[in-house]
This record gives sequence, C-alpha cells and structure tokens, in this order.
Amino acid sequence: MNWFKTNIFLLLFNFLGLIVINGQEVQQEKIALLPFDSNGIDTISVQTAESILRLEINKLNKLGIISDKRIREVLSSTKCIDSECALKVGKELGASQVFGCKLATLGEKIIIQYFLMNVSTGKQILIDQITASKVEDLEVVMKRIAKSVVDIEPITKGAEVGNIMANESDKSVRRSSKKNFGVSFGYLYPQNGYESSDRVFVLDGRFDYEIEDYAVGMLIGIRKGFAMNIYSSYLFSRKDICPYIGGGFGFHWVSHSDGFIKKKADGFELTANTGIRILHTYSVQIVFNLELILTLNDYNDKAIVFTLGIL
Repeated sequence: MNWFKTNIFLLLFNFLGLIVINGQEVQQEKIALLPFDSNGIDTISVQTAESILRLEINKLNKLGIISDKRIREVLSSTKCIDSECALKVGKELGASQVFGCKLATLGEKIIIQYFLMNVSTGKQILIDQITASKVEDLEVVMKRIAKSVVDIEPITKGAEVGNIMANESDKSVRRSSKKNFGVSFGYLYPQNGYESSDRVFVLDGRFDYEIEDYAVGMLIGIRKGFAMNIYSSYLFSRKDICPYIGGGFGFHWVSHSDGFIKKKADGFELTANTGIRILHTYSVQIVFNLELILTLNDYNDKAIVFTLGIL
C-alpha cells in the first residue's frame, strides 16, 4: 500500500513539475515588436502596417506578443532602430525575441527592412528586406513578414496565393489573380464499357477560380466523345507545391458504334479526382491530374483519366 502511495505521489509530482516548466516556457517565450521607424511615409499608414503585422503574427505564432503599450512605456520617446538598442529593450521586457522594422521611400518605391534577434544569445537570427511598389502593398508585405518571422525563413519563401504583391505580378512572374485557364492532354484508360478500348487520347480545357482553399470551375473535354463537367477541388497548400483532391458532376456523350442496336451513349457523369499543381503561385502552373469517371448511360462506361497540362 505504501509502495502504491509513493508511486502516485511521484507521478503527481512529475506532472506538476511539467506543468510548471511548460508554464515558465510559455511565459518566457514572448516576442517584442518594436515601433516601426519610417521615412517619407504618413503616420497612419505606418500605424496600420504595425497593426496588421501584430495581428498576423498573433494568428500564426504560438509565442506571446508583448503589448504595444508596455513597449512604448519602456521606450518612452526614444527611437529604437538598431540591434544594440533592440537587445537592451528585449532584455528589459523579458522577451525571448525582439523584432525591428524600418520603412523608407525610394522614389515611388517603399523599401521595408527588418530584423529578428534572439535576446538570450544576442544574435540576429533573421535579417531581410522587400520592396513594395505602393503603400497599398503594405498589407500583403506585413503578411509575408509575419510568416517570415514565425517560420524564421527568408521572405521570398513565404509567397502564397493571396499575398502576391503588385510589383511581382507586373513582372509576369507571380500571379495576383485567382482566375485560372488552361489546357491538358493525356489518356483515358477504360475500366468498363468504351468498347474495350485499350486507351483513348483526351484533350481538356479548364476554367476555374480559387476561393480560399478551394478551386471551383468547369472542364470541357474531348474524351472519346464530348464531356462537360463542373468540378471542385480542395487545395492542400497555397504555396508552389499544391496537392489537391475533389470531384465533379456533369454530362458525357461517349462515342459508341453498335450497328443497329440502339443504346443510350450519353448520360450524367460523376468524377473523383486528385493531383498536384506545381508553381502554384506563378503565372503559369503545371498540373498533373488523375480522375475516376463514371458515366450513367446504358454502357456503364467507367474509366481512369490521366492528364498533364498548364494553367
């Protein structure tokens, strides 16, 4: 009995110890976002950019964010734009990381430079810059910087559908639109019906629109006849490598030749599809698509379709 009580006591002691340790870690792991330093940009735009960055980091980050009020109380009216000052303020605030950012105009462009310091080591763990073509781009820039800070990676790696800047899309490299149009080609492999053909060449045209994590669109194809489907796909990523899965519903007229035997070759069609979009954030994407299609006609046509194309 004493042995049982002793073990229970030890388990409780260890459990409470873990809670205390984790609690201390949560308390210690805080980031301080220093007020932005700006040159040539209006105060309201700078304050809005700060607010967006704070919100985005808060959404992405598991670390606590030290309040802006407390940071300004420590700084008073002093500007803090260099790493030495940032480190000093970070220690005073009890932060584990401290972030600084400077915005400056260069002609019509806005140069955004930022750094992230580890307070305990006193070293910069991230330093980068990005150029915006106009003030309105600061919303997208702050989202990119937030991801860069949270993941501790260069800002170029944080490009996703929905946060592409105007100057990137103007160069026809990245895309700002979520509308897609493209063509693909490949083969249809019959599983049932289709007059026992080995395989059939197919050519598809696609039009779709991305809504958050989904793509909704229409497919018009030549698939041993004529097919027209409406489809929806769930997109697992907004980055350049984007796997997806989905399905569709439409109509398929399948070409059959049974002499004088009259059968219904056309009918509604159900599809299930999966694949991957490569270069998802660019103006031209490469798409690998695999479908299972079932046509509700008298032949019970069923097939697997594999296509390769561009959007």
